[in-house]
Amino acid sequence: MPLVEHLRELRNRLAKGLLAVAAVTIVALVYSEELMQFLTKSVPTCGPNVTSNGGNCAIVSFNTLMAPFSTTIQLSLTAGLVVASPIWLYQLWAFVAPGLHKSEKKYTYAFVGAAVPLFSAGAYLAYLILPISVKVLISLTPEGSANILSLGDVLDFTLRMVLVFGLAFELPLVLVMLNLTGVLTGRRMAGWWRGVIMGVFVFGAVITPTTDPVGMIALAGPITVLYFGAVGFSLLNDRRRKRNNPDAALDDDEASALDLTPEAVGSVEPVGVSRALPEQATGEPGGTAAHRVNGYDDVT
Repeated sequence: MPLVEHLRELRNRLAKGLLAVAAVTIVALVYSEELMQFLTKSVPTCGPNVTSNGGNCAIVSFNTLMAPFSTTIQLSLTAGLVVASPIWLYQLWAFVAPGLHKSEKKYTYAFVGAAVPLFSAGAYLAYLILPISVKVLISLTPEGSANILSLGDVLDFTLRMVLVFGLAFELPLVLVMLNLTGVLTGRRMAGWWRGVIMGVFVFGAVITPTTDPVGMIALAGPITVLYFGAVGFSLLNDRRRKRNNPDAALDDDEASALDLTPEAVGSVEPVGVSRALPEQATGEPGGTAAHRVNGYDDVT
């Protein structure tokens, strides 16, 4: 396909993806108030006759004149990108897919098929932990002080938690893909289990701002289970690869084992000399003297 056709196809697919994002963004603008209430449900807001004092509740507000407009636009665009992601990701895939091999397409389908539910599970877990995290953070407010939270900050905190949890659940999938491509072996990943568990629990303690271990275990526990699942899959895949190819475990610069046992040499078969030029053939068996010039067969 010529370069102009590639550019035209890229333009068309980008236009389709942007139209999908724009359509979902417009719908999100219509339901922006419902979206804000859904995302700020984790904040214990004060009732009509309740005053914020200490950590009992919080007041969600806008701090600047342009804050309602900018927050609404930001939330709608984010919703448009997330909800329309299947469409623009498919357009990107349809543009790249013709240049991939069959095996590469198979791995891509498997990666996307596993990445979407894993990310969704992490995002849902983050949404479940958010009320606990927000409650613990608000409880640190001393008596006599009121919690007046910016709606933009609350939305940023919510989206950050959802993204972090969703991406954290993709770690086992990345390890599996590295094993399928031959970069990592299951035995090497299994040897890292102490450091991985320690790192996962430290990450869970840092990313979940709660004083109790519930949030940390809620994040680190599933990731640990997924990690050992990835190790088990990698060990089975290494065993299958070794069964199909005994030299698969060797490095690129490592020589494979060779059978150097000498074998008996059979009888030598006589090979007839072929004549390259018609002028060199006499038609008589073994008779070449008539065509020799000064004792040579080269008639030239």
